[in-house]
Amino acid sequence: MARYTGPREKIERRLGAKLFLKGERSLSPKSATVKRMYPPGVHGKSFRRRSSEFGQQLQSKQRIRHTYRIMEKQFENMVQDAMKSRKETGEALARKLEKRLDNVVYRGGLAQSRDQARQLVNHGHIMVNGRRVDIASFEVSTGDVIKVRESSMKSTYFSNNVQQWIKKYESPKWITVDKDSLLIKVGGVPTMQDSGIEAKDMQSLIEYYSR
Repeated sequence: MARYTGPREKIERRLGAKLFLKGERSLSPKSATVKRMYPPGVHGKSFRRRSSEFGQQLQSKQRIRHTYRIMEKQFENMVQDAMKSRKETGEALARKLEKRLDNVVYRGGLAQSRDQARQLVNHGHIMVNGRRVDIASFEVSTGDVIKVRESSMKSTYFSNNVQQWIKKYESPKWITVDKDSLLIKVGGVPTMQDSGIEAKDMQSLIEYYSR
């Protein structure tokens, strides 16, 4: 599966928004978004952002797409599916994005970034309802139980690293997390408010794809 492998903090600087693409590092003083929150390049400090309507729509689209770490064509397909649904487009899209397996693993505190969560899924560490699923875009349903593969629980990552941060981690209300067994249960339906996507960005995104 294609994925972006370039510098992630440059994306945040270019979009002028902290998207937490590098987990805890995004909050540390070492983060480029803390030290240099202006577009990359020699003219970064003097660069004037696009103020046209199209430019604002593009920025909003890129912010949402990069937050969930999805490639352009796949993201466009998700938006088109949401626009065809009978539900309100913004809510439908936010639900699709939040219910991706890699996002649920991230939201459950098993990873500090969506990139890290995707790697856990792709490497076969995650099980859904007792079956191993290695497709990051797999869409979970209400009632699904996500847990770490038993053999993977012995690894340093899950037995030590995850334990250091998950105790103080607070998951969204639509999922419940057993922090001792590292088990996640999908108990509800995520909303746009749960996603953290700003309403103005979602509206601009819809306008971008409605052109």
